[in-house]
Amino acid sequence: MAKGFNSRGMGGFGGGNMNNMIRQAQKMQQDMLKAQEELEGRSYEASAGGGVVSAVVSGKKELTSVTIDPEAVDPDDVEMLQDLIVAAVNEAMRKANEDAASQMSRLTGGMNLPF
Repeated sequence: MAKGFNSRGMGGFGGGNMNNMIRQAQKMQQDMLKAQEELEGRSYEASAGGGVVSAVVSGKKELTSVTIDPEAVDPDDVEMLQDLIVAAVNEAMRKANEDAASQMSRLTGGMNLPF
């Protein structure tokens, strides 16, 4: 008999334990797919400049809308408006990423899996 193997399976792990681990992994995979679909249906909104610019991104991390208050539009300071847009979009993306990481962490029990 090969070293480390016995009649009940590999290295002392009974076949039942291995089957149980496989079932748990399959359930985790199904739960993760369900959570991923749920996350993709969500929207995340953030604003900048005291609310004069707001951005909404989807759970798929796609920008879905930008709202600009007319008072934020100054033809002499386009750079400020651009900065506000970038800040609002980045914050909305950060919220989406944080939510996704939180959901996946809950499902994996804190295991650091590469998604």
